[in-house]
Amino acid sequence: MLGSLGIVLPVFGLIGVGYLARRTGLVTDRAGEGLSEFVFALAVPCLIFRTLVRAEIPEVQPWGYWISYFAGVAVVWGLAMWASRALFAVRGTAGVVAGFAAGQANTVLVGIPMILKAYGDEGAVPLFLLIAVHLPVTMTLATVLAEGRQASPLAILRRLATHPIIVAILAGSACRPLAGHLPELLWQVLDPIGNAAVPCSLVGMGIALRRYGLKAGWKLPAIIAALKLVLHPLVVFGLATLVFEMPRAWAGVAVLFAACPSGINAYLFAERYGEGVAVASSAVALSTALALATILVWLRVLGVG
Repeated sequence: MLGSLGIVLPVFGLIGVGYLARRTGLVTDRAGEGLSEFVFALAVPCLIFRTLVRAEIPEVQPWGYWISYFAGVAVVWGLAMWASRALFAVRGTAGVVAGFAAGQANTVLVGIPMILKAYGDEGAVPLFLLIAVHLPVTMTLATVLAEGRQASPLAILRRLATHPIIVAILAGSACRPLAGHLPELLWQVLDPIGNAAVPCSLVGMGIALRRYGLKAGWKLPAIIAALKLVLHPLVVFGLATLVFEMPRAWAGVAVLFAACPSGINAYLFAERYGEGVAVASSAVALSTALALATILVWLRVLGVG
Protein backbone atom coordinates (compact mmCIF):
# COMPACT_ATOMS: atom_id res chain seq x y z
CA MET A 1 0.00 0.00 0.00
CA LEU A 2 2.83 2.39 0.85
CA GLY A 3 4.41 1.70 -2.51
CA SER A 4 1.15 2.57 -4.30
CA LEU A 5 0.85 5.75 -2.28
CA GLY A 6 4.40 6.60 -3.29
CA ILE A 7 3.29 6.49 -6.92
CA VAL A 8 0.03 8.39 -6.53
CA LEU A 9 0.65 10.98 -3.81
CA PRO A 10 3.40 12.96 -5.60
CA VAL A 11 1.12 13.25 -8.64
CA PHE A 12 -1.93 14.43 -6.74
CA GLY A 13 0.22 16.41 -4.33
CA LEU A 14 1.37 18.65 -7.17
CA ILE A 15 -2.22 18.97 -8.35
CA GLY A 16 -3.09 20.06 -4.81
CA VAL A 17 -0.31 22.65 -4.84
CA GLY A 18 -1.77 24.22 -7.98
CA TYR A 19 -5.30 24.12 -6.57
CA LEU A 20 -4.31 25.75 -3.26
CA ALA A 21 -2.16 28.35 -5.00
CA ARG A 22 -5.16 29.44 -7.07
CA ARG A 23 -7.64 29.20 -4.19
CA THR A 24 -5.49 31.44 -1.99
CA GLY A 25 -4.92 33.94 -4.78
CA LEU A 26 -1.19 33.28 -4.91
CA VAL A 27 -1.54 32.83 -8.68
CA THR A 28 -4.24 33.74 -11.19
CA ASP A 29 -5.98 31.72 -13.89
CA ARG A 30 -3.49 33.21 -16.35
CA ALA A 31 -0.74 31.22 -14.64
CA GLY A 32 -2.64 27.98 -15.19
CA GLU A 33 -3.40 28.87 -18.79
CA GLY A 34 0.27 29.68 -19.37
CA LEU A 35 1.44 26.42 -17.80
CA SER A 36 -1.08 24.38 -19.79
CA GLU A 37 -0.07 26.08 -23.03
CA PHE A 38 3.61 25.47 -22.28
CA VAL A 39 2.97 21.82 -21.45
CA PHE A 40 0.85 21.06 -24.52
CA ALA A 41 2.84 23.12 -27.02
CA LEU A 42 6.43 22.49 -25.85
CA ALA A 43 7.12 20.29 -22.83
CA VAL A 44 5.11 17.17 -23.68
CA PRO A 45 6.03 17.27 -27.39
CA CYS A 46 9.72 17.38 -26.37
CA LEU A 47 9.15 14.48 -23.97
CA ILE A 48 7.39 12.42 -26.66
CA PHE A 49 10.02 13.24 -29.30
CA ARG A 50 12.84 12.19 -26.97
CA THR A 51 11.10 8.96 -26.04
CA LEU A 52 10.24 7.91 -29.59
CA VAL A 53 13.74 8.66 -30.90
CA ARG A 54 15.54 6.77 -28.14
CA ALA A 55 13.09 3.97 -27.32
CA GLU A 56 13.24 0.41 -28.61
CA ILE A 57 9.90 -0.18 -30.32
CA PRO A 58 8.96 -3.81 -31.02
CA GLU A 59 8.63 -4.73 -34.68
CA VAL A 60 5.50 -6.81 -34.05
CA GLN A 61 2.78 -4.88 -32.30
CA PRO A 62 0.52 -6.76 -29.84
CA TRP A 63 -2.83 -6.02 -31.47
CA GLY A 64 -4.59 -7.21 -28.34
CA TYR A 65 -3.18 -4.10 -26.66
CA TRP A 66 -5.01 -1.79 -29.07
CA ILE A 67 -8.21 -3.84 -29.07
CA SER A 68 -8.32 -4.03 -25.26
CA TYR A 69 -8.03 -0.30 -24.79
CA PHE A 70 -10.29 0.96 -27.55
CA ALA A 71 -13.00 -1.61 -26.84
CA GLY A 72 -13.19 0.01 -23.41
CA VAL A 73 -13.37 3.46 -25.01
CA ALA A 74 -16.27 2.35 -27.22
CA VAL A 75 -18.21 0.89 -24.28
CA VAL A 76 -17.97 3.88 -21.93
CA TRP A 77 -18.38 6.46 -24.73
CA GLY A 78 -21.60 4.83 -25.91
CA LEU A 79 -22.98 4.42 -22.38
CA ALA A 80 -22.22 8.05 -21.48
CA MET A 81 -23.98 9.35 -24.60
CA TRP A 82 -26.98 7.12 -23.90
CA ALA A 83 -27.18 8.14 -20.22
CA SER A 84 -26.89 11.85 -20.98
CA ARG A 85 -29.73 11.68 -23.49
CA ALA A 86 -32.03 9.12 -21.84
CA LEU A 87 -31.66 10.22 -18.22
CA PHE A 88 -30.85 13.94 -18.47
CA ALA A 89 -32.41 14.95 -21.81
CA VAL A 90 -29.06 16.21 -23.11
CA ARG A 91 -29.20 16.81 -26.86
CA GLY A 92 -26.90 17.59 -29.74
CA THR A 93 -23.20 18.13 -29.29
CA ALA A 94 -23.52 18.18 -25.50
CA GLY A 95 -24.24 14.44 -25.63
CA VAL A 96 -21.09 13.92 -27.69
CA VAL A 97 -19.17 15.91 -25.08
CA ALA A 98 -20.44 13.54 -22.36
CA GLY A 99 -19.20 10.56 -24.36
CA PHE A 100 -15.89 12.28 -25.06
CA ALA A 101 -15.40 13.01 -21.35
CA ALA A 102 -15.98 9.33 -20.50
CA GLY A 103 -13.77 7.93 -23.25
CA GLN A 104 -10.87 10.39 -23.42
CA ALA A 105 -8.31 10.09 -20.63
CA ASN A 106 -6.19 12.83 -19.10
CA THR A 107 -3.02 11.22 -20.36
CA VAL A 108 -0.82 14.31 -20.50
CA LEU A 109 -1.49 15.87 -17.10
CA VAL A 110 -2.03 12.70 -15.05
CA GLY A 111 -1.28 9.62 -17.15
CA ILE A 112 2.30 10.36 -18.22
CA PRO A 113 3.72 11.15 -14.75
CA MET A 114 1.78 8.38 -13.01
CA ILE A 115 2.49 5.60 -15.51
CA LEU A 116 6.17 6.49 -15.89
CA LYS A 117 6.51 6.45 -12.10
CA ALA A 118 4.74 3.10 -11.91
CA TYR A 119 6.52 1.27 -14.76
CA GLY A 120 9.56 3.44 -15.56
CA ASP A 121 11.28 2.99 -18.90
CA GLU A 122 9.53 -0.36 -19.38
CA GLY A 123 6.22 1.44 -19.67
CA ALA A 124 7.39 4.38 -21.80
CA VAL A 125 7.02 2.69 -25.19
CA PRO A 126 3.47 1.31 -24.75
CA LEU A 127 2.48 4.58 -23.09
CA PHE A 128 3.58 6.87 -25.90
CA LEU A 129 2.43 4.47 -28.61
CA LEU A 130 -1.04 4.58 -27.08
CA ILE A 131 -0.89 8.36 -26.80
CA ALA A 132 0.04 8.48 -30.48
CA VAL A 133 -3.15 6.65 -31.44
CA HIS A 134 -5.44 7.78 -28.62
CA LEU A 135 -5.69 11.47 -29.47
CA PRO A 136 -6.31 11.13 -33.23
CA VAL A 137 -8.95 8.45 -32.69
CA THR A 138 -10.91 10.26 -29.97
CA MET A 139 -10.66 13.70 -31.57
CA THR A 140 -11.73 12.37 -34.96
CA LEU A 141 -14.64 10.42 -33.50
CA ALA A 142 -15.85 13.40 -31.45
CA THR A 143 -15.60 15.76 -34.45
CA VAL A 144 -17.47 13.40 -36.75
CA LEU A 145 -20.22 12.80 -34.17
CA ALA A 146 -20.56 16.53 -33.48
CA GLU A 147 -20.62 17.67 -37.09
CA GLY A 148 -22.28 14.61 -38.62
CA ARG A 149 -22.26 14.55 -42.39
CA GLN A 150 -21.03 18.13 -42.43
CA ALA A 151 -17.64 17.11 -41.03
CA SER A 152 -14.94 17.79 -43.60
CA PRO A 153 -12.20 15.10 -43.73
CA LEU A 154 -9.70 17.78 -44.75
CA ALA A 155 -10.67 19.98 -41.80
CA ILE A 156 -10.30 17.06 -39.40
CA LEU A 157 -6.89 16.16 -40.85
CA ARG A 158 -5.81 19.81 -40.65
CA ARG A 159 -6.71 20.02 -36.97
CA LEU A 160 -4.84 16.83 -36.18
CA ALA A 161 -1.80 17.65 -38.33
CA THR A 162 -1.27 20.97 -36.53
CA HIS A 163 -1.64 19.53 -33.03
CA PRO A 164 1.74 19.80 -31.20
CA ILE A 165 1.56 16.25 -29.88
CA ILE A 166 0.87 14.82 -33.34
CA VAL A 167 3.75 16.89 -34.76
CA ALA A 168 6.05 15.52 -32.04
CA ILE A 169 4.99 11.95 -32.79
CA LEU A 170 5.62 12.38 -36.52
CA ALA A 171 8.96 14.13 -35.93
CA GLY A 172 10.10 11.52 -33.42
CA SER A 173 9.16 8.68 -35.77
CA ALA A 174 10.97 10.36 -38.69
CA CYS A 175 14.15 10.94 -36.64
CA ARG A 176 14.44 7.40 -35.24
CA PRO A 177 16.83 6.27 -38.02
CA LEU A 178 19.03 9.28 -37.19
CA ALA A 179 19.08 8.71 -33.43
CA GLY A 180 22.82 8.05 -33.28
CA HIS A 181 23.69 11.07 -35.40
CA LEU A 182 21.68 13.81 -33.69
CA PRO A 183 23.95 16.40 -32.03
CA GLU A 184 24.32 16.41 -28.25
CA LEU A 185 23.43 20.10 -28.23
CA LEU A 186 19.92 19.18 -29.40
CA TRP A 187 19.38 16.99 -26.35
CA GLN A 188 20.83 19.65 -24.03
CA VAL A 189 18.06 21.94 -25.25
CA LEU A 190 15.20 19.42 -25.44
CA ASP A 191 15.84 17.42 -22.25
CA PRO A 192 15.20 20.26 -19.73
CA ILE A 193 12.01 21.22 -21.55
CA GLY A 194 10.80 17.61 -21.58
CA ASN A 195 11.70 17.15 -17.91
CA ALA A 196 9.49 20.12 -17.03
CA ALA A 197 6.41 18.43 -18.49
CA VAL A 198 5.45 16.48 -15.38
CA PRO A 199 5.58 19.14 -12.61
CA CYS A 200 4.22 21.93 -14.80
CA SER A 201 1.35 19.83 -16.11
CA LEU A 202 0.24 18.75 -12.63
CA VAL A 203 0.38 22.23 -11.11
CA GLY A 204 -1.49 23.59 -14.14
CA MET A 205 -4.14 20.90 -13.68
CA GLY A 206 -4.67 21.96 -10.08
CA ILE A 207 -5.14 25.59 -11.11
CA ALA A 208 -7.61 24.51 -13.79
CA LEU A 209 -9.66 22.43 -11.35
CA ARG A 210 -10.20 25.48 -9.16
CA ARG A 211 -11.59 27.33 -12.17
CA TYR A 212 -13.83 24.55 -13.50
CA GLY A 213 -15.58 23.39 -10.33
CA LEU A 214 -18.90 21.50 -10.56
CA LYS A 215 -20.91 23.82 -12.76
CA ALA A 216 -23.26 21.08 -14.02
CA GLY A 217 -24.16 19.64 -10.62
CA TRP A 218 -22.98 16.15 -9.72
CA LYS A 219 -25.38 13.52 -11.13
CA LEU A 220 -24.32 13.29 -14.79
CA PRO A 221 -20.65 14.06 -13.98
CA ALA A 222 -20.78 11.27 -11.36
CA ILE A 223 -21.99 8.80 -13.99
CA ILE A 224 -19.26 9.92 -16.38
CA ALA A 225 -16.66 9.64 -13.61
CA ALA A 226 -17.82 6.11 -12.72
CA LEU A 227 -17.64 5.03 -16.34
CA LYS A 228 -14.19 6.58 -16.75
CA LEU A 229 -12.58 5.47 -13.50
CA VAL A 230 -14.21 2.06 -12.93
CA LEU A 231 -15.82 0.56 -16.02
CA HIS A 232 -13.24 1.63 -18.59
CA PRO A 233 -10.22 0.13 -16.77
CA LEU A 234 -12.32 -2.91 -15.81
CA VAL A 235 -13.08 -3.67 -19.47
CA VAL A 236 -9.44 -3.12 -20.43
CA PHE A 237 -8.18 -5.26 -17.54
CA GLY A 238 -10.46 -8.16 -18.50
CA LEU A 239 -9.43 -8.08 -22.15
CA ALA A 240 -5.72 -7.41 -21.57
CA THR A 241 -5.23 -10.11 -18.94
CA LEU A 242 -7.85 -12.76 -19.71
CA VAL A 243 -8.45 -12.60 -23.46
CA PHE A 244 -5.24 -11.38 -25.11
CA GLU A 245 -1.60 -12.15 -24.45
CA MET A 246 0.83 -9.26 -24.03
CA PRO A 247 3.77 -8.25 -21.81
CA ARG A 248 2.83 -7.49 -18.21
CA ALA A 249 3.92 -3.86 -18.49
CA TRP A 250 1.85 -3.33 -21.64
CA ALA A 251 -1.29 -4.67 -19.96
CA GLY A 252 -0.63 -2.52 -16.89
CA VAL A 253 -0.07 0.62 -18.95
CA ALA A 254 -3.34 0.04 -20.82
CA VAL A 255 -5.28 -0.36 -17.56
CA LEU A 256 -3.73 2.68 -15.86
CA PHE A 257 -4.22 4.71 -19.05
CA ALA A 258 -7.91 3.81 -18.92
CA ALA A 259 -8.05 4.56 -15.18
CA CYS A 260 -6.97 8.18 -15.69
CA PRO A 261 -9.63 10.86 -15.08
CA SER A 262 -11.45 12.64 -17.89
CA GLY A 263 -9.15 14.71 -20.06
CA ILE A 264 -9.22 18.46 -20.48
CA ASN A 265 -9.59 17.93 -24.24
CA ALA A 266 -13.27 17.22 -23.59
CA TYR A 267 -13.60 20.69 -22.05
CA LEU A 268 -11.65 22.30 -24.89
CA PHE A 269 -13.85 20.46 -27.41
CA ALA A 270 -16.99 21.71 -25.65
CA GLU A 271 -15.64 25.27 -25.65
CA ARG A 272 -14.98 25.04 -29.40
CA TYR A 273 -18.58 24.04 -30.15
CA GLY A 274 -20.20 26.11 -27.40
CA GLU A 275 -22.16 23.16 -25.98
CA GLY A 276 -21.70 20.90 -22.98
CA VAL A 277 -19.07 23.13 -21.36
CA ALA A 278 -20.51 22.72 -17.85
CA VAL A 279 -20.81 18.93 -18.27
CA ALA A 280 -17.22 18.60 -19.44
CA SER A 281 -15.72 20.86 -16.80
CA SER A 282 -17.66 19.16 -14.00
CA ALA A 283 -16.67 15.69 -15.24
CA VAL A 284 -13.02 16.72 -15.35
CA ALA A 285 -13.15 18.15 -11.83
CA LEU A 286 -15.07 15.28 -10.22
CA SER A 287 -13.21 12.44 -11.94
CA THR A 288 -9.86 14.00 -11.05
CA ALA A 289 -10.87 14.35 -7.40
CA LEU A 290 -12.05 10.71 -7.23
CA ALA A 291 -9.12 9.31 -9.22
CA LEU A 292 -6.80 9.45 -6.20
CA ALA A 293 -8.76 6.62 -4.59
CA THR A 294 -9.60 4.59 -7.69
CA ILE A 295 -6.06 4.64 -9.08
CA LEU A 296 -4.77 3.29 -5.75
CA VAL A 297 -7.17 0.36 -6.17
CA TRP A 298 -6.01 -0.31 -9.74
CA LEU A 299 -2.37 -0.17 -8.69
CA ARG A 300 -3.13 -2.84 -6.08
CA VAL A 301 -4.97 -4.97 -8.64
CA LEU A 302 -2.02 -4.72 -11.02
CA GLY A 303 0.50 -5.45 -8.26
CA VAL A 304 2.42 -2.23 -8.86
CA GLY A 305 4.07 -0.50 -5.91
